[in-house]
Amino acid sequence: MPEHASEVTAAGIARLAGVGRAAVSNWRRRHDDFPKPVGGSDTSPTYELSAVERWLREQGKLPSVPLYERLWQRADSHPAGVPAALRVAGSMLMLLREDPRLAISYSAASDDELARRLPAELESALAARFGPGHPVRLPERLDDAVPLLRTTAKFAEDVGPAQTYEFLFGRYLDANPRQFVLTPPGPAELMAALAGELPGSVLDPACGSGALLRASPARRSVYAQEIDPELASLTALRLAMAADPGVGIRVRTGDALREDAFGELTVDTVLCHPPFNDRNWGHDELGYDARWEYGFPARTESELAWLQHALAHVREGGSVVMLMPPAVASRRSGRRVRADLLRRGALRAVVALPAGAAPPHGLPLHLWVLRKPDPEHRPPADLLLFDAAGMPGAGPDKAPWFAVSTAVLDAWTAFDRHGAPANQPGVSRVLPVIELLDDDVDVTPARHLPPAAAEGGAAALESVREQLTHTLRRTADIAPAPSATGEPARWPTTTVGELARAGALLMRAGGGGSAPAEESAGPRAVLTEHDVIAGGGPTGVLPPARPEGPAEEPVLVEEGDVVVPVLGGGAVARVVDATAAGAALGRNVYLLRPDTAALDPWFLAGFLRGTANNRQASSFATTSTRLDVRRLQVPRLPLADQKRYGDRFRTLAAFEGTLRQATQLGEQLVQGLYDGLTDGTVRPG
Repeated sequence: MPEHASEVTAAGIARLAGVGRAAVSNWRRRHDDFPKPVGGSDTSPTYELSAVERWLREQGKLPSVPLYERLWQRADSHPAGVPAALRVAGSMLMLLREDPRLAISYSAASDDELARRLPAELESALAARFGPGHPVRLPERLDDAVPLLRTTAKFAEDVGPAQTYEFLFGRYLDANPRQFVLTPPGPAELMAALAGELPGSVLDPACGSGALLRASPARRSVYAQEIDPELASLTALRLAMAADPGVGIRVRTGDALREDAFGELTVDTVLCHPPFNDRNWGHDELGYDARWEYGFPARTESELAWLQHALAHVREGGSVVMLMPPAVASRRSGRRVRADLLRRGALRAVVALPAGAAPPHGLPLHLWVLRKPDPEHRPPADLLLFDAAGMPGAGPDKAPWFAVSTAVLDAWTAFDRHGAPANQPGVSRVLPVIELLDDDVDVTPARHLPPAAAEGGAAALESVREQLTHTLRRTADIAPAPSATGEPARWPTTTVGELARAGALLMRAGGGGSAPAEESAGPRAVLTEHDVIAGGGPTGVLPPARPEGPAEEPVLVEEGDVVVPVLGGGAVARVVDATAAGAALGRNVYLLRPDTAALDPWFLAGFLRGTANNRQASSFATTSTRLDVRRLQVPRLPLADQKRYGDRFRTLAAFEGTLRQATQLGEQLVQGLYDGLTDGTVRPG
């Protein structure tokens, strides 16, 4: 094998060929000429990438290797690991972004010349961009990285340096989901908007992957600190790609509470998603630290230590927005700090987000909005409380994120500018601070928001009851009766994968895509995995494209498409109707678009829902079940017979929808009666 040849794992081979891991294992056993392992271990061997590509091409299993996949394989097989590969590739991309003419010079140079000249050029560019003491460390020689750098430059010719690095960095984060706690784009953008107008300088003392700083582009300076040295280096490059070249970027490594890298720095805005429930935050060492202006946090209150660290770094009148676990609003160990934050007017709003907005996804996290008090002015007398869980939902469980974000921003803007937005029962309220300064100093929004009264009282509930009665009658009328029983069928079958290869259907995976920044028709709806399972309309929203690159084209669903979620282990397949047509396809959902001249969509969706069919096409792990859509089986039947089955499946789907509506109306009636009886709007009779 050549000295610097790239290697690939069995999982990488599966991605190249578009098959599952089991198929690669079968090839190894059945084909004597399959490439032999060149590294790795007995349980996870690696193979020479070029030999694998050659074998796949000879077997007709690899017509062409997408350039993005080749780029990732080179990064994934780098001898020093993926982070080292991304540091080298990202440094060169940063250089190409600032001086695109260098691409011609690099492409004309020999491998030896590139390996010799690039280290000095990259190091000089890094020092100029990040200043002394930056975290991006490069090797003295780049011989191992030359193939990676050439592939990186070629890919950047098509999509641009910033988008190329974002692809590599995103792949790295996706490949290590348990290693990092990421702030999703939606909450990050909301936090940046709550902080106010474009800041001159912004700091994130626990920056992670840099999501908050990317969402809040500064006009002058960006400061970040991250305890993980590898992540700090990759995030520095990410921020350099996203920021204007004139914006100063300073990223440092270390624990910001114990080893504050920015000392006496004050900025306009601090955004932070701190580590949660960290009992080893430095309580014993930092007892006399000057940052504890609002009280020394208890050992169990690491989040309040981060909050005071943030306030210590913001100018008077500057904004701090923190993502917090809900327990911080009510724990008795933090009530003295909360009380002082309220008395001095530092805490301005507490927003309870819906569960699932950010990790950990099981908790309804809070956003705390703070302002550094100005001693020349009287402290504000009121606090805004907002509970997104009280908002009416477009789906069965929660309101779509864009509706939550818009409502939060509207309430905050009205409160910040005028001090008195309209109170919404069950959703938002402006509360005098004096009412919160009791023995608990509990600032949990839900505990101070009276529930919304049943709109219309008993008359509205009577209307719900009439709708429920009508729906129950219709459910009974259309309940399908089984026809005569027979012996189990022995049809010849094919798989979804074979149908896709034969052109009988188009198969696409959802999850990608972004909306153009200048989109004027409003946000593009997204049909999420939850929507497909619940049978509702699209509730997601397509994120906007980043300013440094073009919008990524999403997968759009059409009427008659079949959509299948791949996580969770349930047998679900749905035919898209007119209400969902035109929406973008969400993550963990596959689209199957049948050629109606050969395949009836209702027939296809019906057979995909078979329990045995789903069981044989699923892989089972310790924490989740994943469906391999390609392995789902479909009978080979004439189109006329397909339509007979399709009509029956359509009837079943209509019955299922009516049954779901009856359930929702029943729950609405029951809860409405409970609420009405307990708040007095409905009498017991």
